[in-house]
Amino acid sequence: MSPSTPAQLSLELRVPQERIRDMLRRLNNPSPTEGQLDDAQTSQIRAHFGTAASDPVDTWLLEPGDVVRRRAIHTVYGGQQQGGISTPRSIPEILIFTDPDAGAKFGYDQFEGLREDGSYSYTGEGQYGPQVFVRGNKALRDAARDGKIIRLLRTNGVLATYVGAFTTGDPAFTIETIPDADGRPRDGIIFNLLPLDALVGLLPAYGGELGPTSGLINYAATPRIWTPPEFSDVIASQTEHVQDERTVSRVEFELQADFGTWLNSQGATPRRLPLRAGSTLIEPDMFVPERDWIVEAKRSTARGHVRMAIGQVLDYVHIAAKAGLPAAPVILLPGTPEPDLQELMHELGITLAVRAGDGFRVLGPKPSEP
Repeated sequence: MSPSTPAQLSLELRVPQERIRDMLRRLNNPSPTEGQLDDAQTSQIRAHFGTAASDPVDTWLLEPGDVVRRRAIHTVYGGQQQGGISTPRSIPEILIFTDPDAGAKFGYDQFEGLREDGSYSYTGEGQYGPQVFVRGNKALRDAARDGKIIRLLRTNGVLATYVGAFTTGDPAFTIETIPDADGRPRDGIIFNLLPLDALVGLLPAYGGELGPTSGLINYAATPRIWTPPEFSDVIASQTEHVQDERTVSRVEFELQADFGTWLNSQGATPRRLPLRAGSTLIEPDMFVPERDWIVEAKRSTARGHVRMAIGQVLDYVHIAAKAGLPAAPVILLPGTPEPDLQELMHELGITLAVRAGDGFRVLGPKPSEP
């Protein structure tokens, strides 16, 4: 008898895994080693729950990290067994499958993967010609509107690893120029997916797999040259608000460029600092080694923008510290935010840098003494 796992038996017997684990505990069986059940445990579970069931299943049985055969998933839930998007009728959910290794052969790895903000880019269906919103692509586009959860699985040959539950972001997709199966450029649908309950460490970084941590460059020890961002570097998504996006990007980029020039005049040299965070890289707007500053810029003093900057810069500092680089968080704004937001930043140890005439004013993390 081949070894089984609770996930495999859950699909075979069509019972939740928690019931299987409860039964093992009642039988005074130890927890399975690395998820594997021995022959005796497997026989006991099958004897208790009966032989392989054939009843329809209307609930999702897999848990993030489970590895099963893809065919077993379709046996239980139905849905298309070919292609990347499956729409089974037995559950109000959409199954999507990704094989980063196979996709890299066609250049898809340059458009798929886990982004810095934690979203996952996923390429739509269709190997030739422009991708259009029919069948799986249409179902995935409308998943949030239709109240359907997206189940993402990473495949490797006949096996599929369940990554977790996702929903679409805002926007749900962009249209980009991607290669077809023969390498010819065409319009492709790039879906923007947000995790609900998922092990995102199972996914590759956007643009390609990073590889094992031990084989990575120590980015924190080797900051890269920083250059002022140019407006021409902006890649705006194809939405009805493209012009607005370009305008606000220009505002933020000009703020960064001017701050970099001001730092140079103060004898400081901004650097780039990519940081490893799980299976992807994140990067603050700039790192100033002479002052041990990690800087996050925002184009507005609006509360939403400041709150976002606070979360981002603290995240960068936390990851940098784990990489052996203690640094101070700095938020760069075009003006002074509301007093209560300044108080919050002071309490969190965040330095504030704001425009002041032709230069910048730096407000330390603690209020000045009277």
